[in-house]
Amino acid sequence: MNCITDCKCNTAPGAVHVPIRPARMSDVKEIHSILQQFAKKGMLLGRSMSSLYDQLRDFIVFDQNGILGVCALHICWENLAEIRSLAVTEQHQGKGIGQQLVNSCLDEARSLEIGQVFTLTYQVAFFKKLNFTDIEKNDLPHKIWSDCLQCPKFPDCDEEAMSWTAEER
Repeated sequence: MNCITDCKCNTAPGAVHVPIRPARMSDVKEIHSILQQFAKKGMLLGRSMSSLYDQLRDFIVFDQNGILGVCALHICWENLAEIRSLAVTEQHQGKGIGQQLVNSCLDEARSLEIGQVFTLTYQVAFFKKLNFTDIEKNDLPHKIWSDCLQCPKFPDCDEEAMSWTAEER
């Protein structure tokens, strides 16, 4: 896709458009709306507006004339980060947007020299395609469970824990 003069991505006209970019303050309401759609279905942990503003730097968006997908890379520990809040609008699923978002987060983890990235998910097959492997939740540090306290399913979490290491890619 080439950017055109009315593109909102700040890429020079005629340049190749990369639709993934860091989230901006003006995106928070739209990010919240997308995440809430999936939280209502029990597919991910909802985020408050306040937490989205607090953690805005964790988020990237897939912006193609509007936000079609979101994902966050949250640093947990010295050599550990989490892929969280991955959501692609229902009408745009199956087009590779989620994969591009996760790969972008993994690239960032690599650039930050973070060797392990985990996720808690219901989408095991999706993450396996991206070289994540199953792990035991109990192998993760206790520090990561602070968000779980906000979850309506706590302490009976039925998400699968998966991990990616930099050597695997």
